[in-house]
Amino acid sequence: MVDVSDKPATLRQAVARGEVRMTPQALGKIKANAIAKGDVLAVAHVAAVMAAKRTDELIPLAHPLPLTGVDVSFVLKEEASTVEIAAVVSTVAPTGVEMEALAAVSAAALTIYDMCKAVDRGMTIERIRLVSKIGGRSGDYRRAGEL
Repeated sequence: MVDVSDKPATLRQAVARGEVRMTPQALGKIKANAIAKGDVLAVAHVAAVMAAKRTDELIPLAHPLPLTGVDVSFVLKEEASTVEIAAVVSTVAPTGVEMEALAAVSAAALTIYDMCKAVDRGMTIERIRLVSKIGGRSGDYRRAGEL
């Protein structure tokens, strides 16, 4: 674990995104809230927040951080038959929250897969990536081509 005790606590924010690709039937069932296990997006939202809050327990060398915000959103893309996931994680701390944002998106995607696998076992989890981050010594970052 890197020692960050000499770094000042500053505002840090990270945005991560990912997609779950599935059959149109599975996407339609999510949209209609007709998945047997329940409201897929509501459960995935809770899973994302929980993962962000517990990232230091999942990633061996991640620092425990006091998160000040976790915002998770989903967009159903019928033409691509995907659920797009975005997570924005914020803190005031001496280190960034990139891992927390990535963990949130990953947990949401895995939850969607788990809840919908009876309808479509061929789903794929794709393109989990850091989109942007602000704060810290290394400065701001924004992935080219992302809004």
